[in-house]
Amino acid sequence: MNDRHWPMIQEGRTCKVKLAVIHHVAIIVSDIQAAKDFYVGKLGFEVIRENYRDQRDDWKLDLRIGDGKGAIELEIFAEPNPPRRVSHPEACGLRHLAFCVDDVEAAVSELAGLGIVCEPVRIDEFTHKKMTFFFDPDGLPLELHE
Repeated sequence: MNDRHWPMIQEGRTCKVKLAVIHHVAIIVSDIQAAKDFYVGKLGFEVIRENYRDQRDDWKLDLRIGDGKGAIELEIFAEPNPPRRVSHPEACGLRHLAFCVDDVEAAVSELAGLGIVCEPVRIDEFTHKKMTFFFDPDGLPLELHE
């Protein structure tokens, strides 16, 4: 691990800060309208706010899914000409986002009706739960997991 990025981590020490829940995940997209159509129009995220940032020449779209303490925010940044995501082979960093659903097969059917193709449903070898993957317009892998 590069000490420049984590100067407070020292051998044999544990952080005393109590981390409770993930507040948000941030992603970069190439097309704000395609991302908004996908995440809001198809997946059902709620728009919290949408702003164009002149100083950065980008859009920032804040979304939410879920309620109360179980809610997660997704920050979407649309930048002009971002580099393509490295997936094969995978690079360090965010691998995928996973969403918990009650019935993976029903969710796959619902997504298919919206024109979203999912990989075949399979059983997670560790949790023994059904799961599958699909992709956002920029190729970010998204997982459905029971």
